[in-house]
Amino acid sequence: MAVLYIVATPIGNLGDITCRAVETFRNVDVIACEDTRRTLQLLNHLGISKPLVSCRARNEQTAAEKVIGILDSGRNVAYASDAGTPALSDPGAVLVDRAREAGHGVVPIPGVSAFAALLSVAGSGGKTVVFEGFLSPKPGRRRARLKELLATGWGVVLYESPFRVVKLLQDIADIEHERHIVVGRELTKMYEEILEGTASELGDMFSERGQVRGEFSVFIAGNKNAQQTEKNADIYDER
Repeated sequence: MAVLYIVATPIGNLGDITCRAVETFRNVDVIACEDTRRTLQLLNHLGISKPLVSCRARNEQTAAEKVIGILDSGRNVAYASDAGTPALSDPGAVLVDRAREAGHGVVPIPGVSAFAALLSVAGSGGKTVVFEGFLSPKPGRRRARLKELLATGWGVVLYESPFRVVKLLQDIADIEHERHIVVGRELTKMYEEILEGTASELGDMFSERGQVRGEFSVFIAGNKNAQQTEKNADIYDER
């Protein structure tokens, strides 16, 4: 059977591409991708030319059928989202499920993700960290989910657009203003910033800038008091 390779690609700095990712792109027969224009830029940079198949979130179900047909014909396929690791707040999961159901091998080609990049510089986040990705853009749903996440006492990693990051920080400050926050803006890119403080401090700072630009990853540190209370409750239950 043919093989589907799930390939992580740079989130900004093209120097972060792995040797194995380059080798995979060169050796497969077809490359499926979230945005053919975005992936074509990367392939041109690498000097690689391959047939491309669009597989976006909006057409992932139907595109998966096309990719399965390619795999069924005995041709190997690599899948890349626009940036980072597929299926982490990006398309890819549906395609993986369909390929495995069809009996094809699925092989990860690991590399960059904003999630791992931010955690590596966030400092101590406790043993448990929840990756939530993008919250709902609807204020009520966003705040309700934030309350649930913060109530766990665990560290949380979120992604947010420049249009809603200030609102997100304000919501966090309203719910639990003392939590330590680390924000990664434009990670690995020319204007990369890694900022830390409380949600209100960071929210005020971005508000003062006026127009906010870039892609954001937000780490909310765990609440050690809540974690200790939960641990003590577990010990009590065991007794």
